[in-house]
Amino acid sequence: MKSDLDRLMQENNLEAMLITGPAQHNPPMAYLTGPVHLTNADLLKKRGAEPILFYNPMERDEAAKSGFPTKNLADYRLNDLLKKTDGDMLQATILRYQKMLDEHDVSSGRIDIYGKMDAGAAYSIFSGLQEKLPNLEFVSQLGDSIILKAMATKDTDEIERIRHMGNVTTNVVGKVADYLTSHKSKDDYLIKPDGEPLLIGDVKRQINLWLAELGAENPEGTIFAIGRDAGVPHSTGDAEDILRLGQTIIFDIFPCEAGGGYFYDFTRTWCLGYAPDEVHEIYNTVSDVYTQIMSELEIDSPTYIYQERTCDLFEAQGHQTIRSNQQTQEGYVHSLGHGVGLYIHEYPRISSIIKEDRLTAGSVVTIEPGLYYPERGFGVRLEDTVWVRPDGEMEILAEYPHDLVLPIK
Repeated sequence: MKSDLDRLMQENNLEAMLITGPAQHNPPMAYLTGPVHLTNADLLKKRGAEPILFYNPMERDEAAKSGFPTKNLADYRLNDLLKKTDGDMLQATILRYQKMLDEHDVSSGRIDIYGKMDAGAAYSIFSGLQEKLPNLEFVSQLGDSIILKAMATKDTDEIERIRHMGNVTTNVVGKVADYLTSHKSKDDYLIKPDGEPLLIGDVKRQINLWLAELGAENPEGTIFAIGRDAGVPHSTGDAEDILRLGQTIIFDIFPCEAGGGYFYDFTRTWCLGYAPDEVHEIYNTVSDVYTQIMSELEIDSPTYIYQERTCDLFEAQGHQTIRSNQQTQEGYVHSLGHGVGLYIHEYPRISSIIKEDRLTAGSVVTIEPGLYYPERGFGVRLEDTVWVRPDGEMEILAEYPHDLVLPIK
């Protein structure tokens, strides 16, 4: 949680954190400022102190909504700094950062950098700033950062925002189901009122429209894949594919709050009209594994044991897994799940090779077993997003039926 940041900074010997860029689609900034509209800002957090938000003067009211002490970037008189540097914007920007840090007594120790900025600009600015401030060590943590560690558990406000996105998500899923079943079939495929085949692209356009109407967006896209494509876990689906009866559709939808806020992650597998016997068999296997794993989840347990358990269950039914064959492209080919928050993939991770992550109170994770047989023309996955409550209960944040077959006229 955000309340863990000072402890994590202490453990990592960090004197300060500097986050730069917009608040939109910039998780480290949005994590601390909340849902405010900032197109370009800097946030400085010293260990043990409240963050200070440096803002563009045109966004002073938005900056104030963060609740943090604020500082107008115009106070640093960039035009005067440009005169000092003979019009060199890079050197003027470096001087402005130097003044910002000096003014707030950040002059030595390790400072962790986060945010969103052009990679070349970031390299030039912070390497130049390092030369100006030799007693500061600018660092950037790749992968196992303190921000990701703090994000691994959610507070009440974060849970409610994710729950809201879950309700939006399942609302849209219900609209998609109604949309599909409202169409008639001709031969073995769905048709639109004009008699033309209904395509995956038609469905995806409706999904984006309905999400926008409900105040959400879809920056990572949607997986809506049929037939063989459903047998390859991250195939998003061909927009020109026809919605045919009896073929599996994997519908994996992971929208976020408008502006790049909290995500939700959800998957169902559908067949239109009917499901072939072999699909029913595989679906029942995946459903049984999902139910069994959900019944075994326990607070404070290491997450890797559930990946191992999932492999046990699938292998016992004769399916290859990523454990029994690391190169397999059929059977169970991925990990059981992952954390969800301001990133679609966060901590804790549920993987056999990661032993340290746990289902601690406040964790929000996906549970998503699946089996994939692309050469047999189908795949099956079920996924819900689960909150590990402080009382130890596992709560699905947005319930939705697990029906396989959608009836078609």
